[in-house]
Amino acid sequence: MSAGKEEKTETVQKVWKPELYKIQLEAPTPKPLYTNKFLTNHFENEEKIPNFYGSEYHGCMSHKEAEELLNNKVDGSFLVRKSPGAADYYTLSVRFNKKTKHFKIYFKSGQGHYLQEQSKHFDNIHDLVADGLVNFYMQLHAGPIIQEINQQTGNCYQQSPYMTLNRRKLRALSNDLRKSLVNKTNDNKNNLNDDNNEPMVESNKTTSIVDGCTESTTKTSDYGDTLLPFVYEKAHAFKVHTFKGLNWCDICANFLWGFTAQGVRCEDCGIIAHNKCSELVPAKCLPDLKNIRGVFGTDLTTVAQLYQCSIPFVVRRCVEEVEARGMLQEGIYRVSGFADEIDALKLALDTEGERTDMSESAYSNINVIAGTLKLYLRLLPVPLITYQAYPSFMESSRINNQDDQIKHMSEAVKRLPMAHYACLKFMMEHLKRVASHYAVNKMNEHNLATVFAPTLIATPQHLTNLTEEIFMLSSLITHCALIFN
Repeated sequence: MSAGKEEKTETVQKVWKPELYKIQLEAPTPKPLYTNKFLTNHFENEEKIPNFYGSEYHGCMSHKEAEELLNNKVDGSFLVRKSPGAADYYTLSVRFNKKTKHFKIYFKSGQGHYLQEQSKHFDNIHDLVADGLVNFYMQLHAGPIIQEINQQTGNCYQQSPYMTLNRRKLRALSNDLRKSLVNKTNDNKNNLNDDNNEPMVESNKTTSIVDGCTESTTKTSDYGDTLLPFVYEKAHAFKVHTFKGLNWCDICANFLWGFTAQGVRCEDCGIIAHNKCSELVPAKCLPDLKNIRGVFGTDLTTVAQLYQCSIPFVVRRCVEEVEARGMLQEGIYRVSGFADEIDALKLALDTEGERTDMSESAYSNINVIAGTLKLYLRLLPVPLITYQAYPSFMESSRINNQDDQIKHMSEAVKRLPMAHYACLKFMMEHLKRVASHYAVNKMNEHNLATVFAPTLIATPQHLTNLTEEIFMLSSLITHCALIFN
């Protein structure tokens, strides 16, 4: 084996830190203390055993009686009882660190056993106790390690196992972006030189302009010699997850302890992490196609990254069909297509992608195509005009002077993520072309804005009067050529 291979193998072996796993193995295990009482499920005048407990249930018992039973028992010993006067809960008494602890526990059919409504839920009491004992033991014996994890900074992300495995992919993506940015920046410089006949002065920063979105990137990079533009941004889609078997955090490389809801997992790229570690992760998610079940309901930035496109193929294909055979259709986008046909087309686009047949022979009713486009935009988890950018758009629309309004709206669109900027520009230009046939299709800018406002804009849930939003979107369609220039 070569020295290079030895070095690589040695590096991989050092990625994961097994200390927390070793500590978990030492944690006490559940040891139910079974009752000697005669409890029955048959006679109304005798105490009944809840059907979701077994012989670990001791009936009505005070905490002093429970402590006497568990006194001198080994750690992990437990029983379940009914506290005197308790109405809607039972009590778990468990021995740990030579002390008896008491907890209110609940059970709901379909949800299982739990301590609090918002806490973890378990299929049986044994798993609840096992998970609790591990957490007690980790807090007692792994405090310094857990404290170190909680005090980490975002810098650890660069040396994380996730980056170790994905650095090459991120570098390739960033290089492609950088080349695109440099080419567009050079084009802008050449245009300025032609207009002003003055040489451009090279600064110590590179200004990157992508479809009107401006970012600055320094000449140095934490990732190595290659300059990585920070214009690429894709937030992770973290969800709490119960992992099977042994798993380690992809950020800090420490073990994910416990038996349920041990951490979070990104639904787009598959990265797993402790809850606290996930809060430190920058928005540099690298989606994996195998984790994406379909394009409908998937974040726009994720789709743009996965398919290496500026406009999602669903939007592009639907717009092409509408412009080919629907521009003169009266009420286009206002008249609904058949719901079952829209559902069928949605399923086809999710499963077949670009290969989907959207021709007139397959879908003769153009309103089905238009309805599918509206459905795709409506199902975006982050609306086309995002929650963060929404206030800027609304402030711009309230400016009375038209020139100032266009100027401020041009600034507002630059607040959008690149994928949202490109798609919004594409849609506004399309709707402007639709409105140009108003004499036939009866859909002018205001009518189109009325139809698309609830779909494209991140309006507050309590808002029912969209008059201002419709006016803003109508202005965006009318002046799109100037706003997106």
